[in-house]
Amino acid sequence: MTPDRFFALLLALQTRRDPVTTTDLAAETGVSVRTVLRDLRWLQDAGFPVLVERGRWGGVTLLPGGALDTSRLTPAERDQLALHGLDDRQRHQLGAAAEGRRAREKVAARTAGASGPLLPLSAVITTDSRPWFWSGTQGLEPSALVGDVRRGVRLRIRYRRAAESVPAWQLVDPYGLLAKAGRWYLVADSSGTPRLYSLERLTEWRPTTSPRRLRPGTSLADAVAGLTTGWETSAGLRIHGLLAARHAERARRILGSRVTVHRTGEGPAPTPGPDQVAITLSCRDLEEVRQLLPFGADLLITAPPEARSRLRELAAEVVSQYAEPQPADEGTGPRTLLPHDRCQRGHKAGEGASPRPRVRPSALPRRVQGGA
Repeated sequence: MTPDRFFALLLALQTRRDPVTTTDLAAETGVSVRTVLRDLRWLQDAGFPVLVERGRWGGVTLLPGGALDTSRLTPAERDQLALHGLDDRQRHQLGAAAEGRRAREKVAARTAGASGPLLPLSAVITTDSRPWFWSGTQGLEPSALVGDVRRGVRLRIRYRRAAESVPAWQLVDPYGLLAKAGRWYLVADSSGTPRLYSLERLTEWRPTTSPRRLRPGTSLADAVAGLTTGWETSAGLRIHGLLAARHAERARRILGSRVTVHRTGEGPAPTPGPDQVAITLSCRDLEEVRQLLPFGADLLITAPPEARSRLRELAAEVVSQYAEPQPADEGTGPRTLLPHDRCQRGHKAGEGASPRPRVRPSALPRRVQGGA
């Protein structure tokens, strides 16, 4: 009797309060009736209180006391229960969808008979970690990398930073993987400094034979907490402005914790108008002022001056990109003349002079008409 068949048969019995026929058990577990009878005898010999009643009104029943507890989970299934926060898609990306599904089925079967005034949380809560308008996994699948990460060795990775066009090799000491906001990251030390490496830009890796060298007393959770907190709070520049009040919620949705929408009377000068709110955007550098372009003329940057200047430059670039082409002027540079233009030019040049008389071909000498 295989472990999968054992758990499938036991779960089928646990989820039913009334006796079930061996035919139904065979259909549910995908084996023959004869195999089901043999497996039931195996369960009885193993000490499970399985009652088999023959006859028209008979069936198979798992008596009280035979429920499966988590100590019967396999190590891989117990590991899956510890991975809280991952949805089915992320477990599939790790190559562990089957273990996660079996572990949840066993736990669900253990609690199926529980009664009470409230529905279980698992019946009213679901998770979906995908970002809105998700277009699918980009770059390296975490299932391809997680095996070498679990070996606890140093990795050589070929990684392209956001500001670079060509990836470069580097040696890192991996803590593990992070699933955040629908994306996967490798968390690792590079020369003793913690880093986040997006799997979307990690193109290649090679495991070494050397054990990883982590900072003493630092776990994966510690490294992630330090990196995410530092990323979200490192603001070397604060940009102040006045925003149309109707866009306040949109600003919070787009910019998240980077923007502060001040209450009336709490923001920096100048005082906002009746239909405005004062906002402050926390940035790491001046180029992040680009995040304010979607608000157009509904946002007025008040400080600092360099932010106003940079946003003005960016707006001018956008205007130039979409400006309608202007017709060329005569005084602005050389222009190729069309035949019609040449006629017009010649006509203008002759204004004020006596018109040249038109000569009919018949009035010319014969030799001119016929050629020499």
